[in-house]
Formats: sequence, structure tokens, C-alpha cells
Amino acid sequence: MKKLLLLCCLVSSFAATAQKSQKSKDKEKEKEERKQRYMIPQKDKDCAYISNVTKNTGEDSEAAGTATRLAYRPYEELLTEINALRKMNNWADTTYQRRFNSLPAGGNLVVTMYRRGAQNADPSLLTITAKNKAGEEVFSQTPAAGNGRFWNRDLYKSERTIPFVKTETPQPLTVIITDSKLQQNFEYVVDPQG
Repeated sequence: MKKLLLLCCLVSSFAATAQKSQKSKDKEKEKEERKQRYMIPQKDKDCAYISNVTKNTGEDSEAAGTATRLAYRPYEELLTEINALRKMNNWADTTYQRRFNSLPAGGNLVVTMYRRGAQNADPSLLTITAKNKAGEEVFSQTPAAGNGRFWNRDLYKSERTIPFVKTETPQPLTVIITDSKLQQNFEYVVDPQG
């Protein structure tokens, strides 16, 4: 009888502990989801054209291996760069013309991801979509596959430059980067006018 009573007490205490830990995990997950977004999009310190909506570029994200950064380079900046390179390197007209023709009309997006393990820093795990204010999708692309390069501590860095879309009228676009492995979305606002 004592053994049966002891067994019942033991089983009920395990069940209570499991239920309590599940509740704490749910609360922690809910807290993490709330923590991931800014109330007002924050201007990126490295790129004046980008506002970060999700909290994914801080030290916590780098330590966890989930940091993703986005930068935007407008057409005018790219044109100024190749004009300066032409003067500096004494390019032939054909070299300049080839570079000039390869400039994307909408500028470039530079996507940088920091992940743990080289296989996790594969850019093909990302899907980049851009939507206008009306919610219409104006751009969608999956970067080419590749592995990350060792960057810092146990993180690997992978960077891709992607030609961006040019809209008829310059307007802010919401860019969402979806990571299929982490099952996370990173949201940014790209304002081509800065």
C-alpha cells in the first residue's frame, strides 16, 4: 500500500513538473516573439536607406547565430563608383561600357547572414520578397547556394549582392527575408530616397 501511495505521489509530481515546465516554455516563447520587433522601425547605423523592423542584428542575435543584415546601394551610388573606378584604373571604353550595362536600374541589395556552422550559412536557405505599401509583391528571389566563410568565434558569414527592382515611383518597400532553416522572418523597410 505504501509503495502504491509513493508511486502515485511520484507520478503526480512528475506530471506537475512537466506541466509547469511546458507553461514556462510557452511564456518564454511568447516573450521572445514580442521581443523580436521594434515599435518603430530603427534606422540602420551602416546604411541610411534601411530601417530594421525586427530585432535581429544585436549581440544576442550574433551570439545565437541568427543575425541577418540588409544593405541597399542605389543606382546613383553604383554609377558614381564605376565612374571613379574608370578614372582611377584607366579603363578602356569597352570595360566601362560592360560595367555600365550590368548596373541594375533599381540598385543592389546586399544580404549578409551570420550563422553557426558553414552549412547553416547557405544563402539558398533565404527567400527575399519585397512588397509595396498596397501589399503587392514586387520582388521575390532566392539567392544562389554556397557555404559561409569562418568569420568570428563559431560564426560563419555569407554575403550575396542581389539586383533590386526599380519601382515606377520611388517609394518605401517592405523587404522580408525568410530563413527556411531557422523558420524566422527578418523584416526591413527600404527607402530608395534615403
